Amino acid sequence: MKTPKLHIYFVPGLAASPKIFEYLQFPKDKYELHFLEWLLPLSDKETIEDYAKRMANLVLEENPVLVGVSFGGIMVQEMSNHLNPKKIIIISSVKSKHELPKRLKAIQLTKAYKLFPTKAISNIEQFTEYTFGDFAKKRVKLYKEYLSVRDEKYLAWAIYNVLNWQQTNPIKNTLHIHGVDDGVFPIKYIKNCVAIDKGTHVMILYKAKSISKIITDSI
Repeated sequence: MKTPKLHIYFVPGLAASPKIFEYLQFPKDKYELHFLEWLLPLSDKETIEDYAKRMANLVLEENPVLVGVSFGGIMVQEMSNHLNPKKIIIISSVKSKHELPKRLKAIQLTKAYKLFPTKAISNIEQFTEYTFGDFAKKRVKLYKEYLSVRDEKYLAWAIYNVLNWQQTNPIKNTLHIHGVDDGVFPIKYIKNCVAIDKGTHVMILYKAKSISKIITDSI
């Protein structure tokens, strides 16, 4: 008798597409992988709790493993309140508001996030015309390839909910994988994580082999 496959649901980072998970590798005979797309918020007033419930409705199996990157890590934690996951795995993310760096807390307090140029992301093709140098052009090419959600209302909603997330205590049964060189959520503010040497905030793209092994070993 065959052992049933374990279902793993993946949620990408803010504005990102599931394509960011393309380099992860798992035994196909043991795991069934599901990649969730971001939904558009019903309004700018939709709570993260209500949004997470809608995302949780996309999960069709019981006791899945939930994996999220960056804002996706926050989202799978919120989704877990509406599910009964076998395990929660977050990558390049935070487990509570206390792990946000001081600069992001300052942005939240001053509401400077309202000045974020969401239109620049939604019109990134036009931005490409004004970039100079190979590094800048490669970075824009990366954004074009992996940032698929260009809706301005979604971007404003997501940024607000990262900065105003109210979770105070980590959820039990959460595995946190974090890069030592993460520039968005510096590791000095992170507690109880599996540290990835030379891992940045986008390490899901180039540390996929190590991350795949950590996830497989943990479940």
